[in-house]
Amino acid sequence: MIQEIIKELRLVYYSPADTKSAGYIETEHFGVRFTSSSSRFDFTDVPQRWLRDLLWDHAAEQLRSPNCPRTRGCLDQPRKACLELGTFLERHAPEGGHDPRLLRTEHMERFVVEYRRRERLGLPTFALPGRVKEKPALVTAALRRPLFNNGRLVLRGALMSGEADRIGLDRGFIAALPPGGRMNTRTRSPFPDEVAKALSDEGNLQRLTADHDRNDAGLRDIWETIVATGRRAGEVTNLRLECIGRYNTLPMLWHDQTKVGNYDEAIRIPETIYERLAKRQRTTLARFADRHGGREATQQERAGLALFPTNTRNIAGCKSMSMSWFGDRFRSWVDSLDLGRYVAHQARHTLATRLLAHGASLSHIRKYLGHVSERMAEHYTKVAVSEIEDVLQHIWVAGPGAASPGELLSSTTTPMDRLQAEALALDLSRRSTPTEGGFCTFQPVVNGAACPWKLNCEGCDKFVMSGADLLYWQRKREQWRSIAERAPDDATADYLHQVFEPTARAINGLEKALAGLGLLDDALALDLRRPQDYFQRLWNLGFRASDLANTTTDDEDDDWEQESA
Repeated sequence: MIQEIIKELRLVYYSPADTKSAGYIETEHFGVRFTSSSSRFDFTDVPQRWLRDLLWDHAAEQLRSPNCPRTRGCLDQPRKACLELGTFLERHAPEGGHDPRLLRTEHMERFVVEYRRRERLGLPTFALPGRVKEKPALVTAALRRPLFNNGRLVLRGALMSGEADRIGLDRGFIAALPPGGRMNTRTRSPFPDEVAKALSDEGNLQRLTADHDRNDAGLRDIWETIVATGRRAGEVTNLRLECIGRYNTLPMLWHDQTKVGNYDEAIRIPETIYERLAKRQRTTLARFADRHGGREATQQERAGLALFPTNTRNIAGCKSMSMSWFGDRFRSWVDSLDLGRYVAHQARHTLATRLLAHGASLSHIRKYLGHVSERMAEHYTKVAVSEIEDVLQHIWVAGPGAASPGELLSSTTTPMDRLQAEALALDLSRRSTPTEGGFCTFQPVVNGAACPWKLNCEGCDKFVMSGADLLYWQRKREQWRSIAERAPDDATADYLHQVFEPTARAINGLEKALAGLGLLDDALALDLRRPQDYFQRLWNLGFRASDLANTTTDDEDDDWEQESA
Protein backbone atom coordinates (compact mmCIF):
# COMPACT_ATOMS: atom_id res chain seq x y z
CA MET A 1 0.00 0.00 0.00
CA ILE A 2 2.84 2.39 0.84
CA GLN A 3 4.47 1.68 -2.52
CA GLU A 4 1.24 2.40 -4.35
CA ILE A 5 0.81 5.68 -2.43
CA ILE A 6 4.38 6.74 -3.26
CA LYS A 7 3.84 6.01 -6.94
CA GLU A 8 0.72 8.15 -7.07
CA LEU A 9 2.33 10.99 -5.12
CA ARG A 10 5.33 10.94 -7.42
CA LEU A 11 3.05 11.71 -10.35
CA VAL A 12 1.76 14.78 -8.51
CA TYR A 13 4.95 16.23 -7.01
CA TYR A 14 7.42 15.46 -9.82
CA SER A 15 7.14 17.22 -13.17
CA PRO A 16 8.50 15.69 -16.40
CA ALA A 17 11.53 17.98 -16.12
CA ASP A 18 12.15 16.67 -12.59
CA THR A 19 12.04 13.07 -13.76
CA LYS A 20 14.53 13.89 -16.52
CA SER A 21 16.96 15.28 -13.95
CA ALA A 22 16.41 12.24 -11.72
CA GLY A 23 17.13 9.84 -14.59
CA TYR A 24 13.76 8.18 -15.16
CA ILE A 25 10.53 8.78 -17.05
CA GLU A 26 6.92 8.43 -15.96
CA THR A 27 4.71 7.27 -18.81
CA GLU A 28 1.56 8.51 -17.04
CA HIS A 29 2.88 12.05 -17.37
CA PHE A 30 2.11 11.51 -21.06
CA GLY A 31 -1.19 9.72 -20.53
CA VAL A 32 0.26 6.28 -21.32
CA ARG A 33 0.27 3.11 -19.22
CA PHE A 34 1.48 -0.10 -20.81
CA THR A 35 -0.23 -3.37 -19.93
CA SER A 36 1.37 -5.31 -17.07
CA SER A 37 4.05 -2.64 -16.68
CA SER A 38 4.96 0.02 -14.18
CA SER A 39 4.59 3.67 -15.14
CA ARG A 40 8.20 4.37 -14.08
CA PHE A 41 11.06 3.49 -16.45
CA ASP A 42 14.50 3.87 -14.89
CA PHE A 43 17.37 5.17 -17.06
CA THR A 44 19.93 5.69 -14.27
CA ASP A 45 21.99 2.66 -15.35
CA VAL A 46 23.13 4.61 -18.43
CA PRO A 47 26.46 6.05 -17.18
CA GLN A 48 26.67 9.36 -19.08
CA ARG A 49 24.26 12.16 -18.19
CA TRP A 50 24.20 13.57 -21.74
CA LEU A 51 23.34 10.15 -23.21
CA ARG A 52 20.69 9.60 -20.56
CA ASP A 53 19.12 12.96 -21.46
CA LEU A 54 19.08 12.07 -25.15
CA LEU A 55 17.38 8.78 -24.26
CA TRP A 56 14.77 10.63 -22.16
CA ASP A 57 14.06 13.04 -25.04
CA HIS A 58 13.63 10.15 -27.45
CA ALA A 59 11.28 8.30 -25.08
CA ALA A 60 9.21 11.44 -24.48
CA GLU A 61 8.89 11.98 -28.23
CA GLN A 62 7.64 8.41 -28.65
CA LEU A 63 5.09 8.81 -25.86
CA ARG A 64 3.83 12.13 -27.26
CA SER A 65 3.45 10.69 -30.75
CA PRO A 66 -0.11 10.17 -32.08
CA ASN A 67 1.02 6.67 -33.04
CA CYS A 68 2.37 5.81 -29.61
CA PRO A 69 3.44 2.14 -29.52
CA ARG A 70 1.22 -0.28 -27.64
CA THR A 71 4.05 -2.08 -25.82
CA ARG A 72 6.98 -1.02 -23.67
CA GLY A 73 9.48 -2.04 -26.34
CA CYS A 74 9.63 1.59 -27.50
CA LEU A 75 11.38 2.33 -24.17
CA ASP A 76 13.18 -0.92 -23.43
CA GLN A 77 15.05 -1.27 -26.72
CA PRO A 78 16.50 2.29 -26.80
CA ARG A 79 17.46 1.94 -23.13
CA LYS A 80 19.40 -1.26 -23.89
CA ALA A 81 21.15 0.42 -26.81
CA CYS A 82 22.20 3.40 -24.71
CA LEU A 83 23.24 1.17 -21.81
CA GLU A 84 25.57 -0.90 -24.01
CA LEU A 85 27.04 2.15 -25.77
CA GLY A 86 27.46 4.07 -22.52
CA THR A 87 29.15 1.15 -20.76
CA PHE A 88 31.62 0.75 -23.64
CA LEU A 89 32.41 4.48 -23.68
CA GLU A 90 32.96 4.50 -19.93
CA ARG A 91 35.67 1.85 -20.37
CA HIS A 92 37.35 2.97 -23.59
CA ALA A 93 36.58 6.64 -24.33
CA PRO A 94 38.38 9.72 -22.96
CA GLU A 95 37.11 10.71 -19.49
CA GLY A 96 34.75 7.74 -19.55
CA GLY A 97 32.67 9.32 -22.32
CA HIS A 98 31.15 11.84 -19.93
CA ASP A 99 32.25 14.80 -22.07
CA PRO A 100 30.52 14.46 -25.48
CA ARG A 101 32.88 17.05 -27.00
CA LEU A 102 35.76 14.56 -26.80
CA LEU A 103 34.01 11.77 -28.73
CA ARG A 104 35.03 11.19 -32.34
CA THR A 105 34.28 8.79 -35.20
CA GLU A 106 36.94 6.30 -34.12
CA HIS A 107 35.25 5.77 -30.74
CA MET A 108 31.97 4.71 -32.34
CA GLU A 109 33.81 2.57 -34.88
CA ARG A 110 35.62 0.76 -32.05
CA PHE A 111 32.26 0.07 -30.39
CA VAL A 112 30.79 -1.34 -33.61
CA VAL A 113 33.83 -3.52 -34.31
CA GLU A 114 33.91 -4.86 -30.75
CA TYR A 115 30.19 -5.63 -30.73
CA ARG A 116 30.36 -7.51 -34.02
CA ARG A 117 33.37 -9.45 -32.72
CA ARG A 118 31.42 -10.46 -29.65
CA GLU A 119 28.53 -11.54 -31.85
CA ARG A 120 30.83 -13.68 -34.00
CA LEU A 121 32.46 -15.36 -31.00
CA GLY A 122 29.33 -15.61 -28.87
CA LEU A 123 30.76 -13.45 -26.07
CA PRO A 124 28.70 -11.70 -23.36
CA THR A 125 27.31 -8.17 -23.63
CA PHE A 126 28.80 -5.21 -21.77
CA ALA A 127 25.98 -4.73 -19.27
CA LEU A 128 22.74 -6.45 -20.32
CA PRO A 129 21.67 -9.26 -17.96
CA GLY A 130 20.68 -12.67 -19.24
CA ARG A 131 17.75 -14.84 -18.25
CA VAL A 132 19.75 -15.92 -15.25
CA LYS A 133 20.48 -12.63 -13.52
CA GLU A 134 23.91 -13.74 -12.33
CA LYS A 135 25.05 -14.23 -15.92
CA PRO A 136 25.18 -11.58 -18.68
CA ALA A 137 23.38 -12.04 -21.97
CA LEU A 138 25.31 -13.21 -25.01
CA VAL A 139 25.62 -11.04 -28.10
CA THR A 140 23.63 -12.49 -30.99
CA ALA A 141 22.39 -11.18 -34.30
CA ALA A 142 18.88 -10.96 -32.84
CA LEU A 143 20.22 -8.72 -30.06
CA ARG A 144 22.61 -6.62 -32.16
CA ARG A 145 20.14 -5.63 -34.89
CA PRO A 146 17.58 -3.83 -32.69
CA LEU A 147 20.37 -2.44 -30.54
CA PHE A 148 22.08 -0.72 -33.48
CA ASN A 149 18.77 0.43 -34.97
CA ASN A 150 17.50 1.96 -31.74
CA GLY A 151 20.86 3.54 -30.97
CA ARG A 152 20.71 5.28 -34.34
CA LEU A 153 17.18 6.51 -33.59
CA VAL A 154 18.29 8.12 -30.34
CA LEU A 155 21.45 9.75 -31.73
CA ARG A 156 19.98 10.88 -35.05
CA GLY A 157 16.95 12.25 -33.25
CA ALA A 158 19.34 14.45 -31.25
CA LEU A 159 21.01 15.50 -34.49
CA MET A 160 17.69 16.46 -36.09
CA SER A 161 16.51 18.40 -33.03
CA GLY A 162 19.79 20.32 -32.70
CA GLU A 163 20.54 18.87 -29.27
CA ALA A 164 23.70 17.17 -30.57
CA ASP A 165 25.14 20.51 -31.73
CA ARG A 166 24.19 22.16 -28.44
CA ILE A 167 26.14 19.63 -26.35
CA GLY A 168 29.02 19.49 -28.84
CA LEU A 169 28.54 15.88 -29.99
CA ASP A 170 30.47 15.24 -33.20
CA ARG A 171 28.36 14.39 -36.27
CA GLY A 172 30.92 11.82 -37.37
CA PHE A 173 30.43 9.96 -34.09
CA ILE A 174 26.68 9.71 -34.78
CA ALA A 175 27.08 8.75 -38.46
CA ALA A 176 29.54 5.95 -37.63
CA LEU A 177 26.83 3.84 -35.98
CA PRO A 178 25.51 1.65 -38.84
CA PRO A 179 21.95 0.35 -39.16
CA GLY A 180 21.41 -3.06 -37.67
CA GLY A 181 19.35 -4.30 -40.63
CA ARG A 182 15.94 -5.85 -40.77
CA MET A 183 15.05 -8.49 -38.27
CA ASN A 184 14.86 -12.01 -39.67
CA THR A 185 11.41 -13.35 -38.96
CA ARG A 186 11.84 -16.76 -37.40
CA THR A 187 9.40 -19.36 -38.61
CA ARG A 188 8.68 -22.03 -36.03
CA SER A 189 8.45 -25.55 -37.35
CA PRO A 190 5.64 -27.91 -36.30
CA PHE A 191 6.26 -30.49 -33.63
CA PRO A 192 7.80 -33.73 -34.91
CA ASP A 193 5.49 -36.70 -34.45
CA GLU A 194 7.41 -38.13 -31.50
CA VAL A 195 7.46 -34.75 -29.73
CA ALA A 196 3.76 -34.14 -30.35
CA LYS A 197 3.01 -37.60 -28.97
CA ALA A 198 5.10 -36.95 -25.84
CA LEU A 199 3.51 -33.55 -25.20
CA SER A 200 0.02 -35.05 -25.40
CA ASP A 201 0.75 -38.18 -23.34
CA GLU A 202 -1.54 -38.40 -20.32
CA GLY A 203 1.30 -39.36 -17.97
CA ASN A 204 3.39 -36.39 -19.08
CA LEU A 205 0.40 -34.06 -18.75
CA GLN A 206 -0.11 -35.23 -15.19
CA ARG A 207 3.55 -34.45 -14.51
CA LEU A 208 2.97 -30.97 -15.93
CA THR A 209 0.38 -30.32 -13.23
CA ALA A 210 2.05 -32.18 -10.37
CA ASP A 211 5.58 -30.80 -10.84
CA HIS A 212 5.05 -27.35 -12.37
CA ASP A 213 1.58 -26.19 -11.25
CA ARG A 214 1.23 -27.23 -7.63
CA ASN A 215 -1.19 -24.38 -6.88
CA ASP A 216 -3.51 -25.47 -9.70
CA ALA A 217 -3.35 -22.15 -11.54
CA GLY A 218 -4.47 -23.77 -14.81
CA LEU A 219 -1.19 -24.61 -16.56
CA ARG A 220 -2.54 -27.81 -18.14
CA ASP A 221 -5.78 -26.11 -19.13
CA ILE A 222 -3.82 -23.41 -20.95
CA TRP A 223 -1.64 -25.92 -22.76
CA GLU A 224 -4.47 -28.18 -23.91
CA THR A 225 -6.46 -25.17 -25.12
CA ILE A 226 -3.47 -24.01 -27.17
CA VAL A 227 -3.11 -27.45 -28.72
CA ALA A 228 -6.80 -27.87 -29.56
CA THR A 229 -7.47 -24.36 -30.87
CA GLY A 230 -4.14 -23.18 -32.29
CA ARG A 231 -4.45 -19.91 -30.38
CA ARG A 232 -1.38 -17.94 -29.40
CA ALA A 233 -0.30 -18.49 -25.80
CA GLY A 234 -1.14 -14.90 -24.88
CA GLU A 235 -4.64 -15.27 -26.31
CA VAL A 236 -5.26 -18.19 -23.95
CA THR A 237 -3.59 -16.86 -20.79
CA ASN A 238 -5.58 -13.61 -21.14
CA LEU A 239 -8.98 -15.30 -21.52
CA ARG A 240 -11.83 -13.74 -19.56
CA LEU A 241 -14.06 -15.73 -17.21
CA GLU A 242 -17.07 -15.53 -19.58
CA CYS A 243 -15.06 -16.73 -22.58
CA ILE A 244 -17.10 -19.83 -23.41
CA GLY A 245 -20.72 -20.44 -24.33
CA ARG A 246 -23.04 -22.58 -26.39
CA TYR A 247 -24.66 -21.21 -29.52
CA ASN A 248 -27.13 -23.49 -31.29
CA THR A 249 -25.74 -26.24 -29.01
CA LEU A 250 -22.19 -25.70 -30.38
CA PRO A 251 -19.40 -24.90 -27.85
CA MET A 252 -17.63 -21.63 -28.70
CA LEU A 253 -14.59 -19.78 -27.33
CA TRP A 254 -14.41 -15.99 -27.30
CA HIS A 255 -10.93 -14.49 -27.26
CA ASP A 256 -8.87 -11.40 -28.11
CA GLN A 257 -7.47 -12.07 -31.57
CA THR A 258 -6.48 -8.45 -32.30
CA LYS A 259 -4.12 -8.11 -29.29
CA VAL A 260 -5.78 -4.86 -28.23
CA GLY A 261 -8.26 -6.15 -25.66
CA ASN A 262 -11.25 -6.78 -27.94
CA TYR A 263 -12.73 -10.13 -26.93
CA ASP A 264 -14.98 -10.29 -29.96
CA GLU A 265 -13.67 -13.28 -31.94
CA ALA A 266 -15.21 -16.72 -31.51
CA ILE A 267 -14.18 -20.15 -32.74
CA ARG A 268 -15.74 -23.53 -32.25
CA ILE A 269 -13.89 -25.74 -29.76
CA PRO A 270 -14.00 -29.47 -28.94
CA GLU A 271 -16.38 -30.62 -26.25
CA THR A 272 -13.50 -31.77 -24.04
CA ILE A 273 -11.92 -28.31 -24.07
CA TYR A 274 -15.28 -26.72 -23.33
CA GLU A 275 -15.73 -28.94 -20.29
CA ARG A 276 -12.18 -28.27 -19.12
CA LEU A 277 -12.61 -24.49 -19.35
CA ALA A 278 -16.03 -24.72 -17.65
CA LYS A 279 -14.38 -26.53 -14.75
CA ARG A 280 -11.73 -23.81 -14.60
CA GLN A 281 -14.53 -21.23 -14.44
CA ARG A 282 -15.95 -22.90 -11.35
CA THR A 283 -12.50 -23.02 -9.73
CA THR A 284 -11.87 -19.32 -10.41
CA LEU A 285 -15.27 -18.32 -9.00
CA ALA A 286 -14.75 -20.47 -5.90
CA ARG A 287 -11.38 -18.83 -5.22
CA PHE A 288 -12.92 -15.38 -5.71
CA ALA A 289 -15.54 -16.24 -3.09
CA ASP A 290 -12.87 -17.50 -0.67
CA ARG A 291 -10.89 -14.29 -1.07
CA HIS A 292 -13.97 -12.13 -0.46
CA GLY A 293 -15.32 -13.87 2.63
CA GLY A 294 -17.73 -16.21 0.87
CA ARG A 295 -19.34 -13.52 -1.29
CA GLU A 296 -20.02 -14.60 -4.86
CA ALA A 297 -19.01 -12.38 -7.74
CA THR A 298 -21.66 -10.10 -9.16
CA GLN A 299 -22.47 -10.06 -12.86
CA GLN A 300 -20.48 -6.87 -13.27
CA GLU A 301 -17.48 -8.40 -11.49
CA ARG A 302 -17.75 -11.62 -13.54
CA ALA A 303 -17.45 -9.60 -16.75
CA GLY A 304 -14.03 -8.34 -15.67
CA LEU A 305 -12.63 -11.48 -14.07
CA ALA A 306 -9.74 -13.32 -15.68
CA LEU A 307 -10.14 -17.04 -16.29
CA PHE A 308 -6.55 -17.64 -15.15
CA PRO A 309 -6.00 -14.89 -12.54
CA THR A 310 -2.62 -14.24 -11.01
CA ASN A 311 -2.15 -14.19 -7.24
CA THR A 312 0.19 -11.18 -7.35
CA ARG A 313 -1.44 -7.85 -6.48
CA ASN A 314 -4.74 -8.98 -7.93
CA ILE A 315 -7.45 -8.63 -5.31
CA ALA A 316 -10.11 -7.90 -7.94
CA GLY A 317 -9.08 -10.97 -9.99
CA CYS A 318 -8.90 -9.04 -13.27
CA LYS A 319 -5.17 -9.58 -14.01
CA SER A 320 -4.27 -12.74 -15.90
CA MET A 321 -1.25 -14.95 -15.55
CA SER A 322 1.70 -13.52 -17.46
CA MET A 323 3.26 -15.02 -20.54
CA SER A 324 6.55 -15.45 -18.69
CA TRP A 325 4.78 -17.48 -15.99
CA PHE A 326 3.45 -19.90 -18.58
CA GLY A 327 6.58 -19.90 -20.73
CA ASP A 328 8.98 -20.63 -17.87
CA ARG A 329 6.94 -23.56 -16.58
CA PHE A 330 6.33 -24.97 -20.04
CA ARG A 331 10.05 -24.78 -20.80
CA SER A 332 10.90 -26.55 -17.56
CA TRP A 333 8.38 -29.30 -18.37
CA VAL A 334 9.81 -29.84 -21.87
CA ASP A 335 13.35 -29.92 -20.46
CA SER A 336 12.33 -32.54 -17.89
CA LEU A 337 11.05 -34.75 -20.73
CA ASP A 338 14.44 -34.48 -22.50
CA LEU A 339 12.86 -33.69 -25.88
CA GLY A 340 15.06 -30.80 -26.99
CA ARG A 341 14.24 -27.11 -27.37
CA TYR A 342 10.59 -26.61 -28.24
CA VAL A 343 8.15 -23.81 -27.49
CA ALA A 344 4.39 -23.75 -27.07
CA HIS A 345 3.87 -21.63 -30.21
CA GLN A 346 4.86 -24.63 -32.34
CA ALA A 347 1.49 -26.18 -31.47
CA ARG A 348 -0.10 -23.43 -33.59
CA HIS A 349 2.05 -24.37 -36.57
CA THR A 350 1.35 -28.05 -36.02
CA LEU A 351 -2.39 -27.44 -36.17
CA ALA A 352 -2.02 -25.31 -39.32
CA THR A 353 -0.10 -28.01 -41.19
CA ARG A 354 -2.63 -30.64 -40.10
CA LEU A 355 -5.44 -28.47 -41.46
CA LEU A 356 -3.57 -28.04 -44.73
CA ALA A 357 -2.92 -31.77 -45.04
CA HIS A 358 -6.63 -32.48 -44.55
CA GLY A 359 -7.73 -30.20 -47.36
CA ALA A 360 -8.16 -26.78 -45.76
CA SER A 361 -7.27 -23.87 -48.01
CA LEU A 362 -4.94 -21.06 -47.00
CA SER A 363 -7.94 -18.76 -46.72
CA HIS A 364 -9.55 -21.10 -44.19
CA ILE A 365 -6.29 -21.39 -42.23
CA ARG A 366 -5.74 -17.63 -42.26
CA LYS A 367 -9.25 -16.94 -41.01
CA TYR A 368 -9.13 -19.62 -38.32
CA LEU A 369 -5.71 -18.65 -36.96
CA GLY A 370 -6.34 -14.91 -37.24
CA HIS A 371 -3.58 -13.99 -39.68
CA VAL A 372 -3.72 -10.56 -41.27
CA SER A 373 -2.91 -11.80 -44.78
CA GLU A 374 -2.54 -15.07 -46.64
CA ARG A 375 1.19 -14.40 -46.97
CA MET A 376 1.54 -15.02 -43.22
CA ALA A 377 -0.05 -18.46 -43.70
CA GLU A 378 1.82 -19.46 -46.86
CA HIS A 379 4.91 -20.74 -45.03
CA TYR A 380 2.82 -23.62 -43.66
CA THR A 381 2.90 -25.17 -47.13
CA LYS A 382 6.67 -25.46 -46.92
CA VAL A 383 6.37 -28.12 -44.24
CA ALA A 384 3.44 -29.93 -45.85
CA VAL A 385 5.86 -32.30 -47.54
CA SER A 386 3.26 -34.78 -48.71
CA GLU A 387 1.26 -32.06 -50.43
CA ILE A 388 4.29 -30.80 -52.37
CA GLU A 389 5.39 -34.31 -53.27
CA ASP A 390 1.93 -34.96 -54.69
CA VAL A 391 2.32 -31.91 -56.90
CA LEU A 392 5.78 -33.02 -58.01
CA GLN A 393 4.41 -36.42 -58.98
CA HIS A 394 1.47 -35.11 -61.02
CA ILE A 395 1.52 -36.60 -64.49
CA TRP A 396 -0.49 -34.60 -66.99
CA VAL A 397 -1.22 -35.73 -70.54
CA ALA A 398 -3.15 -34.01 -73.30
CA GLY A 399 -6.84 -34.88 -73.53
CA PRO A 400 -8.75 -36.48 -76.40
CA GLY A 401 -9.53 -33.12 -78.00
CA ALA A 402 -5.88 -32.08 -78.29
CA ALA A 403 -3.81 -32.27 -81.47
CA SER A 404 -1.74 -35.08 -79.93
CA PRO A 405 -3.91 -37.01 -77.44
CA GLY A 406 -1.88 -38.66 -74.70
CA GLU A 407 1.13 -36.38 -75.14
CA LEU A 408 3.03 -36.05 -71.87
CA LEU A 409 2.69 -32.49 -70.56
CA SER A 410 4.53 -32.79 -67.23
CA SER A 411 6.60 -35.51 -65.67
CA THR A 412 9.60 -36.11 -63.48
CA THR A 413 11.70 -36.12 -66.64
CA THR A 414 10.94 -32.38 -66.83
CA PRO A 415 10.57 -31.75 -63.10
CA MET A 416 9.39 -28.60 -61.43
CA ASP A 417 11.72 -27.13 -58.88
CA ARG A 418 10.52 -26.71 -55.31
CA LEU A 419 9.61 -23.05 -55.72
CA GLN A 420 7.41 -23.89 -58.70
CA ALA A 421 5.82 -26.73 -56.75
CA GLU A 422 5.06 -24.45 -53.80
CA ALA A 423 3.59 -21.85 -56.13
CA LEU A 424 1.37 -24.49 -57.70
CA ALA A 425 0.28 -25.74 -54.29
CA LEU A 426 -0.51 -22.22 -53.14
CA ASP A 427 -2.53 -21.18 -56.18
CA LEU A 428 -3.72 -24.33 -57.92
CA SER A 429 -7.22 -22.90 -58.29
CA ARG A 430 -5.85 -20.08 -60.46
CA ARG A 431 -4.22 -22.47 -62.92
CA SER A 432 -6.96 -25.03 -63.39
CA THR A 433 -10.33 -26.19 -62.18
CA PRO A 434 -11.38 -29.82 -61.69
CA THR A 435 -13.92 -31.23 -64.08
CA GLU A 436 -15.22 -34.68 -64.87
CA GLY A 437 -12.22 -36.89 -65.60
CA GLY A 438 -9.50 -34.25 -65.44
CA PHE A 439 -8.73 -30.55 -65.29
CA CYS A 440 -9.90 -27.60 -67.34
CA THR A 441 -7.07 -25.15 -68.05
CA PHE A 442 -9.08 -22.58 -70.04
CA GLN A 443 -8.51 -19.44 -67.97
CA PRO A 444 -11.95 -17.79 -68.38
CA VAL A 445 -13.60 -20.99 -67.12
CA VAL A 446 -11.08 -21.23 -64.28
CA ASN A 447 -12.01 -17.67 -63.29
CA GLY A 448 -15.69 -18.58 -63.17
CA ALA A 449 -16.96 -17.88 -66.69
CA ALA A 450 -19.30 -20.24 -68.53
CA CYS A 451 -17.76 -22.85 -70.80
CA PRO A 452 -18.07 -21.66 -74.45
CA TRP A 453 -18.03 -25.28 -75.65
CA LYS A 454 -20.97 -26.37 -73.50
CA LEU A 455 -18.84 -28.62 -71.26
CA ASN A 456 -17.57 -30.76 -74.15
CA CYS A 457 -14.40 -31.59 -72.25
CA GLU A 458 -13.42 -34.65 -74.27
CA GLY A 459 -13.40 -32.62 -77.48
CA CYS A 460 -11.58 -29.60 -76.01
CA ASP A 461 -7.85 -29.03 -76.37
CA LYS A 462 -7.87 -27.17 -73.01
CA PHE A 463 -8.73 -30.38 -71.17
CA VAL A 464 -5.91 -32.39 -69.53
CA MET A 465 -5.85 -35.76 -67.76
CA SER A 466 -3.74 -36.54 -64.70
CA GLY A 467 -2.54 -39.74 -63.10
CA ALA A 468 -5.35 -39.48 -60.57
CA ASP A 469 -7.87 -39.92 -63.42
CA LEU A 470 -6.59 -43.26 -64.70
CA LEU A 471 -9.27 -45.48 -63.13
CA TYR A 472 -12.01 -43.16 -64.36
CA TRP A 473 -10.82 -43.40 -67.94
CA GLN A 474 -10.19 -47.13 -67.77
CA ARG A 475 -13.82 -47.57 -66.75
CA LYS A 476 -14.76 -45.28 -69.62
CA ARG A 477 -12.80 -47.47 -72.06
CA GLU A 478 -14.46 -50.64 -70.82
CA GLN A 479 -17.84 -48.97 -71.20
CA TRP A 480 -17.16 -48.05 -74.87
CA ARG A 481 -15.87 -51.52 -75.63
CA SER A 482 -19.00 -53.02 -74.13
CA ILE A 483 -21.18 -50.71 -76.26
CA ALA A 484 -19.21 -51.55 -79.41
CA GLU A 485 -19.53 -55.29 -78.78
CA ARG A 486 -23.30 -54.93 -78.56
CA ALA A 487 -23.51 -52.92 -81.81
CA PRO A 488 -26.09 -54.28 -84.32
CA ASP A 489 -23.52 -54.51 -87.16
CA ASP A 490 -19.81 -54.19 -87.88
CA ALA A 491 -20.16 -50.72 -89.42
CA THR A 492 -21.65 -49.32 -86.23
CA ALA A 493 -18.95 -51.01 -84.15
CA ASP A 494 -16.21 -49.57 -86.36
CA TYR A 495 -17.78 -46.10 -86.05
CA LEU A 496 -17.84 -46.33 -82.26
CA HIS A 497 -14.20 -47.43 -82.19
CA GLN A 498 -13.31 -44.52 -84.47
CA VAL A 499 -15.10 -42.00 -82.27
CA PHE A 500 -13.39 -43.29 -79.14
CA GLU A 501 -9.95 -43.64 -80.78
CA PRO A 502 -8.56 -40.20 -79.63
CA THR A 503 -9.66 -40.96 -76.09
CA ALA A 504 -8.04 -44.41 -76.26
CA ARG A 505 -4.79 -42.83 -77.43
CA ALA A 506 -4.90 -40.41 -74.51
CA ILE A 507 -5.51 -43.27 -72.04
CA ASN A 508 -2.67 -45.31 -73.53
CA GLY A 509 -0.36 -42.31 -73.29
CA LEU A 510 -1.30 -41.82 -69.65
CA GLU A 511 -0.68 -45.50 -68.83
CA LYS A 512 2.66 -45.43 -70.66
CA ALA A 513 3.80 -42.32 -68.82
CA LEU A 514 2.82 -43.72 -65.42
CA ALA A 515 4.41 -47.09 -66.13
CA GLY A 516 7.65 -45.47 -67.27
CA LEU A 517 7.86 -43.58 -64.00
CA GLY A 518 6.92 -46.56 -61.84
CA LEU A 519 3.67 -44.97 -60.72
CA LEU A 520 1.17 -47.15 -62.57
CA ASP A 521 0.40 -49.34 -59.55
CA ASP A 522 -0.05 -46.28 -57.35
CA ALA A 523 -2.44 -44.76 -59.87
CA LEU A 524 -4.46 -47.97 -60.04
CA ALA A 525 -4.72 -47.98 -56.24
CA LEU A 526 -6.09 -44.42 -56.11
CA ASP A 527 -9.41 -43.16 -57.34
CA LEU A 528 -9.37 -39.47 -56.48
CA ARG A 529 -11.65 -38.04 -59.11
CA ARG A 530 -14.80 -37.84 -57.01
CA PRO A 531 -16.83 -34.78 -56.02
CA GLN A 532 -15.93 -35.39 -52.39
CA ASP A 533 -12.28 -34.67 -53.19
CA TYR A 534 -13.14 -31.06 -53.94
CA PHE A 535 -16.22 -30.42 -51.84
CA GLN A 536 -15.47 -32.60 -48.81
CA ARG A 537 -15.69 -29.73 -46.30
CA LEU A 538 -19.01 -28.57 -47.74
CA TRP A 539 -20.48 -32.04 -47.96
CA ASN A 540 -19.48 -32.80 -44.39
CA LEU A 541 -21.78 -30.09 -43.06
CA GLY A 542 -24.74 -32.17 -42.02
CA PHE A 543 -27.95 -30.96 -40.40
CA ARG A 544 -30.67 -33.02 -38.75
CA ALA A 545 -34.11 -32.41 -40.19
CA SER A 546 -35.49 -31.81 -36.70
CA ASP A 547 -32.81 -29.14 -36.05
CA LEU A 548 -33.66 -27.37 -39.28
CA ALA A 549 -37.37 -27.48 -38.45
CA ASN A 550 -36.73 -26.00 -35.00
CA THR A 551 -34.95 -22.98 -36.49
CA THR A 552 -38.24 -21.73 -37.95
CA THR A 553 -39.89 -19.25 -35.60
CA ASP A 554 -43.59 -19.15 -34.85
CA ASP A 555 -43.92 -15.86 -36.74
CA GLU A 556 -42.38 -17.45 -39.82
CA ASP A 557 -44.79 -20.38 -39.50
CA ASP A 558 -47.71 -17.97 -39.35
CA ASP A 559 -46.47 -16.10 -42.42
CA TRP A 560 -46.09 -19.38 -44.28
CA GLU A 561 -49.63 -20.46 -43.36
CA GLN A 562 -51.04 -17.10 -44.51
CA GLU A 563 -49.18 -17.30 -47.81
CA SER A 564 -50.35 -20.88 -48.32
CA ALA A 565 -53.94 -19.84 -47.61
